Amino acid sequence: MLTRRPAAERGYAHHGWLESWHTFSFADYVDPVHVHFSVLRVINDDRIAPEAGFGTHPHRDMEIITCLLSGALEHRDSMGNGSVIRAGDVQRMTAGTGITHSEFNPSSDEPTHLLQIWILPERKNLVPEYEQKAFPREQRRGRWCTVASPDGRDGSLTIHQDVTLALTALEAGETLLLQLAPGRCAWIQVAEGEVEVDGMVLATGDGLKVVQQTEALLRARTRVDLLFFDLP
Repeated sequence: MLTRRPAAERGYAHHGWLESWHTFSFADYVDPVHVHFSVLRVINDDRIAPEAGFGTHPHRDMEIITCLLSGALEHRDSMGNGSVIRAGDVQRMTAGTGITHSEFNPSSDEPTHLLQIWILPERKNLVPEYEQKAFPREQRRGRWCTVASPDGRDGSLTIHQDVTLALTALEAGETLLLQLAPGRCAWIQVAEGEVEVDGMVLATGDGLKVVQQTEALLRARTRVDLLFFDLP
């Protein structure tokens, strides 16, 4: 069964320097119908203005994944990490027992566009961790590219939950099969473009819940980039 989450129905916040669309309940946006899906807790579609960003703030007991869609993001945290994340990069933090970090758009003229994802961890009080890796578009072309998994397979980042996150990049007319093991569910998030999933049309910002179904056929209507979460 496929259930579409239209982009226009997401929560929205505008803070001047930040525009954010919330797939699930977040901060002042409370939607009892869309609190989480399986262990997927947050998908925030954020655009950060040049020379602006999030000041130092805390997290704990969460797996946090950041996918950079365009621009750059300067990251610093209490684990001693400092880096610039660029388009095509994926960052993973295990907040565990507690971390603080800041995120800043270092460009003087280009906005930053990212998806920030929170996944509930397999258990609380994990040791904080950090990883970052580039997954350029050509690596994702026409196939599922695993970028995060419980066992770090295929060179992916390691997350502490029974979740696999894969990305794909398709050109108009290309098709790709989504497959799930029995008893699993999935979430598809369209980062950019337009795609049909078993004939259902999804556009930029749309999400799709997949339950009680072991496969679906994707067909790109335009150049498209999307995320696929394989969930318990």
